Amino acid sequence: MRMDEAHHYDLGFAGGEASVIARIGPVRQELARRTVPPGPVTPVVDIRTADLGPDTIAFSVEGGEPVAELDGRYPSTQVAGGFTGRVIGMYVTEGTAAFDWFEYLPATDA
Repeated sequence: MRMDEAHHYDLGFAGGEASVIARIGPVRQELARRTVPPGPVTPVVDIRTADLGPDTIAFSVEGGEPVAELDGRYPSTQVAGGFTGRVIGMYVTEGTAAFDWFEYLPATDA
């Protein structure tokens, strides 16, 4: 999930683990790492908004506990400036990967 080159959160998979990396300005830090089951995984990004205060961005693997939950202000126009807002997508930084689909599901009120 990214705002721009200097403001983004990444959920990565390598060597049987999922990791979350935050990039805020000049700082890049791996914040969390969890083991994932062998075979295909379904990454999940859940953005929860709040009436008062920042939104929360949770990264997980479908069916598992969150890998990390982060403050949504940092990759936003509030901190990074700009006007287009956040974007979400998939990319490969090393090796190969196969993406079967990408699906955006808006939250539903229960």
